Amino acid sequence: MNFEPSRRRQNKESIIPMINVVFLLLIFFLMTAEITAPDPFELEIPTSSGEQEPEGDAILYISKEALLGYEGMTGPEAFDALLAGADKTIPLKLRADAELAAVEVAKILKRLTKAGFIKVNVLVSG
Repeated sequence: MNFEPSRRRQNKESIIPMINVVFLLLIFFLMTAEITAPDPFELEIPTSSGEQEPEGDAILYISKEALLGYEGMTGPEAFDALLAGADKTIPLKLRADAELAAVEVAKILKRLTKAGFIKVNVLVSG
């Protein structure tokens, strides 16, 4: 008679296929996600019934206190960075707060015209 304890069988299932699937899903979500920079300050966007998407890549933000924001910078250096980095032949997107006075928007549009921007699209929420 054999009184030796029986050997337990090792589990032959591997966790590697599950790890592969997880990494493939991670890569898929990273490649398909749209990562955008947050707005430099909180804005209340005016509404409109227009359905056309404006052209252009560069976005200039204007707070209700007429503070400018561009690519993470605020204040006068934001306008300087806009002048240095944006292509003036491509339309510029302007995202202004709904409470901003029209006089302030006109002043900024005049500065943009003097700087050489040909077309400016004002962004609104629809």
